[in-house]
Amino acid sequence: MKSKAAAVPYVAWMLIFIIVPMILVVIFAFTDKSGRFTLENIANVGKYSTVFLRSIWLGVIATAICLLLGYPMAYIISRAAGGRQSVLIMLILLPMWMSFLLRTYAWMTLLENNGLINRLLGLVGLGPYELINTQGAVVLGMVYNFLPYMILPIYSVMTKIDRRVIEAAQDLGANGPKVFARVVLPLSMPGIITGITMVFVPSVSTFIISKMLGGGANLLIGDLIDMQFLGNSYNPHLGSAISLVLMVLILICMGIMNQFDEDEKSGGMIL
Repeated sequence: MKSKAAAVPYVAWMLIFIIVPMILVVIFAFTDKSGRFTLENIANVGKYSTVFLRSIWLGVIATAICLLLGYPMAYIISRAAGGRQSVLIMLILLPMWMSFLLRTYAWMTLLENNGLINRLLGLVGLGPYELINTQGAVVLGMVYNFLPYMILPIYSVMTKIDRRVIEAAQDLGANGPKVFARVVLPLSMPGIITGITMVFVPSVSTFIISKMLGGGANLLIGDLIDMQFLGNSYNPHLGSAISLVLMVLILICMGIMNQFDEDEKSGGMIL
């Protein structure tokens, strides 16, 4: 009984701030302004297929870059001494102590035509380059802001890998690449799956980064939803339909990633 009573605040929180909003999104998505049932909102989402494809594409690129950068960083941190691990983790988390908006504004200052990067390039006779209001700037903002979400899950899994397992693989004749491919990588796969999910989901649905670093030419799903609820083209029913479709796409992607995780667990580790 005590354990059930302790869960009441969480259940109430989940009901009020998760379940009820999701129900409202579904209701708005399948009704018109007069409250009658309609599929027109869902049908109109197809008009923005290019925005969906652009958002997914940029989200995939940002996630891949975060994985390529975050995996070796997580491995290095997990193999550092205890005191150094704490310092390195603090350095990873330090930018997150500042406002998300402030960090994005900082990149605007760096990337603008008269910004610091173009000035430094000008000193060596290069540029100026069009760095801001591009898809590259949007991906850069995603990678910078969401990279810790890739590093931390992988690091937490890698710290639990028993060094004796690696030593046993080496004693059995496995060289460095084989130890990584057949021991370290499979054992760290749960952290990779979690990191990919934690980076891909906010990357696809972001709107602040694309609005500030991408300009109006790089509209993403988050910007589209924001316009329907807060912009001049106010239409919460269409915005809810877009949100619902985005939610379904994210759930499908998460289901696919979880399937890979289950295959790794069932397949085991082969030396």
